Amino acid sequence: MDALLSRTLRSVAGLLLILPWVALGQARTQARLLLDQDIGQPGQVVTAGVELRMPAGWHTYWRNPSEPGGPGTRTKIEWTLPAGITAGEIAWPVPGKHIDPAGDTHVFDGTVLLLVPLTVGPGVTRGPLELKARVSWLECETECVPGKTNLVIPLAIGDQTRASGDVQLFTVGRQRLPIVGTDPKATAAWEAEAVGEQRSLLFEWETDAKSVDFFPYESKTVEMGAKSESVPIRGGKLRLRKTVTKTDAGWPMSVSGVLVARSAAGDTKAYEVTLPISEVMVAATAAKTDPFSWAGLLPMLGAAFLGGLILNIMPCVLPVLALKILGFVRQAGNNPAHVRKLGLVYGAGVLSSFFVLAGVALAVQAAGGIAGWSTAFQNPQFRVVMCVLLVLVALNLFGVFEVTLGGGAMGAAGDLTAKEGPAGAFFNGVLAAVLATPCTAPFLATAIAFAFTQPPLVLLAIFLTVGLGLAAPFVALCWRPSWLKLLPRPGVWMLRFKVAMGFPMLATAVWIFWFTATRLGPAGVLWLGLFLVVLSAAAWVWGEFGQRSERKGVAFGVASALVVGGYLGILEGELDWRTPLAAKKPKVDWQVWSVSSVSQARMAGRPVIVDFTADNCANCKFNKATSIEVSSTIAQLKEKNVATLMGDFTDADPAIAAELQKHGRRGVPLVLVYPRDLSKPPRVLPTVLTPAMVHEALDWAAQ
Repeated sequence: MDALLSRTLRSVAGLLLILPWVALGQARTQARLLLDQDIGQPGQVVTAGVELRMPAGWHTYWRNPSEPGGPGTRTKIEWTLPAGITAGEIAWPVPGKHIDPAGDTHVFDGTVLLLVPLTVGPGVTRGPLELKARVSWLECETECVPGKTNLVIPLAIGDQTRASGDVQLFTVGRQRLPIVGTDPKATAAWEAEAVGEQRSLLFEWETDAKSVDFFPYESKTVEMGAKSESVPIRGGKLRLRKTVTKTDAGWPMSVSGVLVARSAAGDTKAYEVTLPISEVMVAATAAKTDPFSWAGLLPMLGAAFLGGLILNIMPCVLPVLALKILGFVRQAGNNPAHVRKLGLVYGAGVLSSFFVLAGVALAVQAAGGIAGWSTAFQNPQFRVVMCVLLVLVALNLFGVFEVTLGGGAMGAAGDLTAKEGPAGAFFNGVLAAVLATPCTAPFLATAIAFAFTQPPLVLLAIFLTVGLGLAAPFVALCWRPSWLKLLPRPGVWMLRFKVAMGFPMLATAVWIFWFTATRLGPAGVLWLGLFLVVLSAAAWVWGEFGQRSERKGVAFGVASALVVGGYLGILEGELDWRTPLAAKKPKVDWQVWSVSSVSQARMAGRPVIVDFTADNCANCKFNKATSIEVSSTIAQLKEKNVATLMGDFTDADPAIAAELQKHGRRGVPLVLVYPRDLSKPPRVLPTVLTPAMVHEALDWAAQ
C-alpha cells in the first residue's frame, strides 16, 4: 500500500497544481448513440456505438489513461436495456498519446466511436424496444471538464435484420480497433534489476516501421505508465523501454496491451498482445557486436559527419553557435591569428566532450547497461544542473548580471562585451556538445545506432566524427574570417542580438525543465520552478546592487544567502533531488477513505484522521506540508496507532460531497479526527491548521 500511495501522490501532482479544474464547466464534447442495425433478430448481436465528437484542441481518454491515479479518466457507459439484452465490454480504438508535464496520457481527439456488442437473447419479444445509455467522460484542453449525458435509441426486433444508415461509420470504427489473434513477433524482457520499486522493461520487435509504442491495458498486477523511451536498434529490431512499478502482487510475469507500429508515411498498425516477460535481463539487452568492415564503416563515418554538421542548426545548439559567430564579428578585423587560435580551441572543446561521451557510453555498456546518444540526459541530476546553467546563461544575455571571462565560465557562454579568451572558447565547445546530445539530426541516428553495434575503437571514431561535424562550420569561419563580411558591421545591433539569443537559450531551459521536474516527485514542478526563481532573484541582486553600485559586500551576502538557502531548503530539503524517485517513500501511509474504512478502523480501537483534499487546493497542500506531514505529527501518528485516510475530491465524488455537507463544508480542505470512543463524534479541524492543533486533536482522540 505504501507503494500505491507513493505512485498516486507522484502522479496526481504535476500539471494539476497549476491548471484549473473546472468542476462545474460546460462540456463541449457532443455524444450520440448509434446502432449498426435498425432491426435485429433474437439470438444475434447488434453493435452499438457511442460517438464522441470533440472540438479542436480537446481530448478524451482511452481505457487506460495513464498510470493508476494519474491524469485522465476513461469514458464510461452505463446501460439500461430491455430484459434479454445484455451489453458486452467496450471495444476501444487505438488511441493517440498526449505528452504532458503531469505525465503522458492515452487520448482520443477529433471523433471517436466506442463500439459495444449487444447480445439479443433468443427469448426477446419481437417489436419496438428502447435502449438507454448514460455516458460520462472527461474532456481536457488547458482545463479539464467532466461531461455526461443520457442517450436513447430505438431498436426493433424482428424475423430479419436490417442495417442502419450509420453502418459505414461502424466499418470505419472497426478499422481503428487493434488487430486481434495475429502474432507480431514481439518480445518483452527485463532490462536490469529493479531500482527501488521500479524496473525497466524492454520490448523488441522486428518490423519495418519507423517507430513503435506500447499502450498497456489496465491491470491489478501490472502498473505501467504511458511514457515510452526509444532504445537504439539491435539486430534489426526496433526497441522500446517502459517503466514498470511493483504492485502488491510483485513483479508481473506477462504484460497485455496494444503494440503500435507507425510507418514513415504516418500509417498505423496496432496489435492486441499478451507478452510473457523474459527473466533474461542484461543478456537480453546487451548490445550485439556486428563484424567489423571498412565497407560498412566509411559510409557511417560520412553519415556521422553530416549529422554533426546538421546539429549546428538544431534548436539546442544554434544559440551557442550564433553567439560565437557574433563574438568573432567583433574580433575578426583585429587579430586574425587570435581568431584562428580560438577556433581551434573551440573545436578542441567539442572533441574533448565527444571523447568523454564515448567513454561514458563504453563504460555503461561494459557494466551491462544500455548506452545511447542522450545517456547523460537520462540522469535527472545532470538535467537539473543543465537547466540551472541555461537559465543563468539566459539571464546573463538579458543583462540581468554580467560575468567577465575572468569571473568564470558563465561569462564565456554569454558575455560579448569582454575580450574572448581560450577558456571561453573551450567552454563554448563543451556547452555546444552537451546541448547537442538530446537532439537527433538527419543521418545521425543511423550512424549512432551503427556505432553501438561495433567494437570500442569504431564507436569512438564515430563519436569523434560527429564532433568534427559539429565543430567544422565554426572552425572554418575562424580560418576564413573574410566570410564574415557578409554580416553587418559591429554595432548596437550586436547587443540587441545578444539579448535576442537569450530567448532560445531560455526556451531550451524550459524544455529541459519540462521533462525533468516531473521526475523529481509529485511537487517537482513547483519546487524546481521556485528554485529557479530564487536563483534568478540572486542573479538580479548581484547584477543590480553588486555590479552596478558600490554595495558589493551586501549584494554578495544577499545573493549568496538566496543561492545557499534555495539549494538547502528546496533542492535538498523539499525535492531531495539526489535521491532517485523510485527510492522515495511517502511520509504518511494514506489509505483511501470510505465510510466503511472509518468504521472498521474505529471498531479495531484505533483513532482516525481523515484528510479530504484535492490537487487543485492550495490550502490543502499548505496544511499537509506544515502541519500533517511533518516529523512531529508523523511520530505521533505512529505512536498512537492512528489510521490515516485520505478522500481525494479532485474529481467529482458524491460520497465525499455528502460527507463534506454533513460537516458543514461545501469544499475542501476538511480534516476530521475520530476518537477511539465510538460514542463520540469526530472533531472538525479548522481550514488552516497548525501542528499544535493537529497534535492536540490526536491526543484527544487517543484517550
